[in-house]
Formats: sequence, C-alpha cells, structure tokens
Amino acid sequence: MFKKLALTAITSVLFLTAAACGGGASNEGAAAQDVVKLRLGHITGETDAWHLGAMKFAELVKEKSNGTVEVEVFPSSTLGNDRDLIEGMQLGSVDFALVAGVLSNFHQPFSILELPYLFRDQTHLEKVLYGEVGTQLKQDLLDNAQIRGLEFWVRGPRELTSNRPIEKVEDLSGLKIRVPEIPASIAAWEAMGATPTPMAFGEVYSSLQTGVIDAQENPLAFIDSNKLLEVQKYVTMTNHVYGYVLLTMSDITFQKLSPEQQAAVQEAAKEATTFENNLVMEQEAALLQKFKDNGTTIIEVDPAPFMEKAKTVHGEFAAKFGQELYDSIVNVQ
Repeated sequence: MFKKLALTAITSVLFLTAAACGGGASNEGAAAQDVVKLRLGHITGETDAWHLGAMKFAELVKEKSNGTVEVEVFPSSTLGNDRDLIEGMQLGSVDFALVAGVLSNFHQPFSILELPYLFRDQTHLEKVLYGEVGTQLKQDLLDNAQIRGLEFWVRGPRELTSNRPIEKVEDLSGLKIRVPEIPASIAAWEAMGATPTPMAFGEVYSSLQTGVIDAQENPLAFIDSNKLLEVQKYVTMTNHVYGYVLLTMSDITFQKLSPEQQAAVQEAAKEATTFENNLVMEQEAALLQKFKDNGTTIIEVDPAPFMEKAKTVHGEFAAKFGQELYDSIVNVQ
C-alpha cells in the first residue's frame, strides 16, 4: 500500500511539473503573438528626411509601447503610390503613410494647401499647420475619409527642375512638367504657361529619362533622394509651394489598439515631428551646395511674375473648396 501511495505521489508531482512547464511555454507564445506589427508606407527614397523621420517614429513607437507595437517602414512606393496608400488605410490594409497633396482627392479642402504662392514663407506655413487651421483640417480628414492625421511634418519649398533653363515665367511656355494628381497644381501651372502632366511619382524618373516630360517640381531633399538630377540639368529656385507631409494612420488600425498603445503612437508622432522638421532645415543649405558641386546649374529668379500668374486661380479654388479656409490661411500673421 505504501509503495502504491508513493508512486501515486511521484506521478502527481511529475504531472504538475510538466503542466507548469507547458503553461510557461504557452504564455511565452501568447506574449509573442500580442506584439502588434504595423506597416508604414511612403513614396520617397531611403536618404530622404521622410524616411529618416519614419524610422525615428518606428523606433519611438516600439520604445513607448514597451515593445507591444512594432512599425515596419516601406519606402520608395513599395506599398504603392500616394493614392494606393490612402485607399489602403481606408481599407485597413495599410496602417500608416506619409502623404501630402493627394489627400485633396479624399478631402477636397486640402486642395487649397497646394496652391502655389499661398504661403508667404516657411514661418507662415508652420503657423498654419500647428495652429487652429491645421487642427481643424486633421479633424475634418478623420470625419470625412476615416484617415487619422497624426502630425504635420514640414518640407523644404518646392523648386523646379528641368532639361532646359527656366529664367523667367515666359520660359515655361510649352514645358511638359510632371505634377501630382492635384487639381490646384494642374491649374496653377497651366496659368503660368506650362503643360502640366499628372503622374504618379514612381513614374517620374523614367519619364524624365525618356523625354516623356521635360520637368518636375519638388523640394530639394526629394530631388536628391530620388536622384532626379541624373536626368535633369537645371534647378530653378521658384519657392512656389511651402509644403507639408502628413503622418497619417488608418482609423481602423487605431481603433484596434489599446488606449495605452494609442497614446504611445501619438506621443511618438509628436517627437518624430521635431526630429524630422529639424532635419529638413539642416539639409536645405547642404543640398544646394551639393547640387552646385556636382555641376547642376542653379537659377535664381524673381518670383513676382510667377506668383502673379499662379494667383489667378486662387479665387476659383477658394470659392470651390472653402473661402473661409482660404481667408483664414492668408490672414495668419
């Protein structure tokens, strides 16, 4: 009897030990499954401030969520062009994206931000983005497109690159210029005398290379990171758009996160904004010198004649997409 009881006791201990070990492995597997893995897409290259800012954001999200949220960054249109990214966020197949003017196709008042010569300078832009106007635009985007605007990031001003010198507004006549799929950009370049060609950014390099288009316009950092000066000879300093990129998030994804994870994402976005904005400002002067050193011709122009023609379309877009919004931007001091 004693031997039977001893055997039973030993068997019970072994069973409990095995159960405990098995439970530990199961919990460890559950913990691994609890890590939320999200995807962030953008259209530019890996040396651009967008990408570096996105990588900083991913690092901060992991840190602030205690490792429960991980963000993988996909540059160079890997997840699709701007429109693809926005539609993906609406469906929940893309979690984050860095997008700008194409947002106007999903919430039309964003068109106004794309009007050339709307902003006086970089300071004016920042006062708008980080004030009441920017806050309202993000809320309207969420209400109308189910896209959550986390933070505006600044960009350097947009400049013109071309395969022939553009020294005055009249030189734009007949120039086949790639523009984003944004009505305000198309209309303004037409008003300045060019022939705008809407095109996804992923097609720009090859189109410049083959002569399908003669020119394009983007910030210096964008021009550099996408190697556009390999197929362009001139940079004209038009400063025609002081622009932004919006770090956006699918609201479907946001609602799936815990309150603590949501807070981590929002805090990370704020800190990454400071990082990216400082980086953009540091890059501008260095890039201009780099272009000169590499033999690119830099052309300084009087912006007034360009501005005069571009502003002829402002009234049309203000009336169509929000006179109050337009006036509130123009009147920010």
